[in-house]
Amino acid sequence: MRFRAKIVDLACLNHFSRIINTIAKLAKTCILRLTVCKLYFILSDKVANGGASMWCELSQGNFFDEFQMEGVAAEHNEIYLELVPDNLSRALKTAQSAKAVKIKLTNKHCPCLRVAVELPSLSSSSRIVTHDIPVGVIPRRMWNDFREPSVPDFDVSIYLPVLKTMKSVVERMKNLSNFIVVEANLSGEMNLKIETDLVSVTTHFKDLGNPPWASADGCRSSAQGRDLESMAEACIDIKKLQQLLAGQQVNPTKALCNIVRKRVVHFILLHEEVSLQYFIPAIA
Repeated sequence: MRFRAKIVDLACLNHFSRIINTIAKLAKTCILRLTVCKLYFILSDKVANGGASMWCELSQGNFFDEFQMEGVAAEHNEIYLELVPDNLSRALKTAQSAKAVKIKLTNKHCPCLRVAVELPSLSSSSRIVTHDIPVGVIPRRMWNDFREPSVPDFDVSIYLPVLKTMKSVVERMKNLSNFIVVEANLSGEMNLKIETDLVSVTTHFKDLGNPPWASADGCRSSAQGRDLESMAEACIDIKKLQQLLAGQQVNPTKALCNIVRKRVVHFILLHEEVSLQYFIPAIA
């Protein structure tokens, strides 16, 4: 099992660093899945326990100048590592003006991701700062626990309003309640609501648009033949939504959410070569 990669392009490095920052805000620990073409950051708190789950997918060719890996076996050419994304985020913070960053899987005393940051220096020799980030190697028999979550058959899919606006609304509401109701319909309308014994606050968004979804077999979601005005709603933990909006550094070109009534709100943030999915289960 071997892995080594190198980033030389500073714009790619900073973009990669921002993505890791976002992930670090959403997950204390996560699984890094390495394949020949892609990297995945996976958080699968069991939704049954009220935990959020995350699936972030990056094409390695858009970030790395060199990328070599050999998985656990020829027919299972993948590596699954458990790590604390905040450690990786901190290591990359030292790399903002680096000439190059190399990442390598090593195993001296324990398995580590070694991040070697080559910094520009005034003399001819370069300075290299090395960070060893401990990782756990996930055995092959447990890989199935970290498959891509299936997108549930949603009642409504809608584009999100400008995330900065949404973030400031949610931050104000967070001081009033622990829960927020997200509701939307197929006419491009979305409401964020909180209701307590003392106060009830609703923010309305209009003309957001609904994505033209079709599933792989060509069937529409359960939206077909439905009343376009009727709202599908789910009540979720406001802190989890605020975490997603506050940690957001992917700067998505598209952001949307799917609501399964009273079950889950599924957020999708897309940016050229990155997709981040985040599932927040509803509170009964």
